[in-house]
Amino acid sequence: MKQPKTFTPFFLIFLTYFFFGILLVLPIYTVFAEAFSEGISKYWSSITDKHTLFSIQLTLKVTAVSVLLNTVFGIFSAFALTRFQFPGKNILLTIIDIPFSVSPVVAGLVFLLLFGRQGYFGDWLVANGIQVVFNTTGLILATVFITFPFVTRELIPIFLSTGKEEEEAGILLGANFFQVFFKIIIPNIKWGLMYGIILCNARAMGEFGAVSVLSGHIRGKTTTLPLHIEML
Repeated sequence: MKQPKTFTPFFLIFLTYFFFGILLVLPIYTVFAEAFSEGISKYWSSITDKHTLFSIQLTLKVTAVSVLLNTVFGIFSAFALTRFQFPGKNILLTIIDIPFSVSPVVAGLVFLLLFGRQGYFGDWLVANGIQVVFNTTGLILATVFITFPFVTRELIPIFLSTGKEEEEAGILLGANFFQVFFKIIIPNIKWGLMYGIILCNARAMGEFGAVSVLSGHIRGKTTTLPLHIEML
């Protein structure tokens, strides 16, 4: 028996596109509308301003260092956590998850209390001519902390699902560590690793809270692109 046509499927499809437009299309449209609200010439002069170019350069520098450090740490920490039992394993897992549960602003304040001029390590840093706060070093430190978990958390499930049989077989056949690493481990985790790097990169480039606390908003020295946009 032929079922009568109803408007339910069309209504659900309409709702899907409606919410898609509100959540994705409308914000993107708003961004471009505001960016070009004063004309293309004003937009071009804004993005070619020396402070804007510096903020872009600084953002790329901080992001590159942070992603590199967290990628290396993520691979080896995920491998260690899934392949070995060692004292402090649960503590390491907890430390990795801290950035997910702590506000970036609070994290920035903690770093300020530790490495600021009046902080816990302030006197020692000043005595040795090391400046962390209101400097690129502080921005990298904050960004590394905020993006700490992304690569590790993407790789742990992959390491658990693939097992260690192939790695043990390679070692038994005479392969050294680098051969096992580049010919067995990396091919097995490459897609998860790529996804973790993308997430880490996106979070690093958009970080605002912790970086805002440690930067001091010094134009031409410590303003990353999100801070520069906020100042404008």
